[in-house]
Amino acid sequence: MPWRRILLTFIAILPLIAILAYGFFHDPRYIPSPMVGRPAPPFTLTLFNGDKLSLADLRGKVVFVNFWASWCPPCLAEAKELELAWRELDNKDVVFIGIQIQDTEQNGRAFVNEFNITYPTGLDASGRIAIDYGVWGIPESFFVDPDGRITYKHVGGIGPAVVAAKIGEARRKIVSAKEGKGEYQSIR
Repeated sequence: MPWRRILLTFIAILPLIAILAYGFFHDPRYIPSPMVGRPAPPFTLTLFNGDKLSLADLRGKVVFVNFWASWCPPCLAEAKELELAWRELDNKDVVFIGIQIQDTEQNGRAFVNEFNITYPTGLDASGRIAIDYGVWGIPESFFVDPDGRITYKHVGGIGPAVVAAKIGEARRKIVSAKEGKGEYQSIR
């Protein structure tokens, strides 16, 4: 009868081992977005230059939406590269939009000036746009195809190679099966 006791103990412990194994290999900070493959939530953003930009007005173009803040180290690290990518793609049926969240307008304007950001950028003062997109950390980036559907989401800093590849996929209306995740390396 000792083998029965061993078998019952093993059966009782097996679920605990499975839960622990899941916890070791699962990132608790990762929250998959239900937005990928769905229509991008509409918004109108007041830009730092005073103009208003509506996502609906950009239908027919690929839209890269980047949520950021001036105090965010990965945002600082990606700022120059995003501006360079924008300058290469400007006027090629692609629009970049920077949406500052969880920050002050004064800090946002200083950030835009420091990195010479020329793509449309403004402050989501109420946080409504970020909430509609399910943003839970920054930076987060979304790619919207010409039909207005989100094709890819990237959490964390994003490099120019990924931006170019995902813009190409959005042009072809390809929805990514997985979200991207940046690996932040301190620039200081």
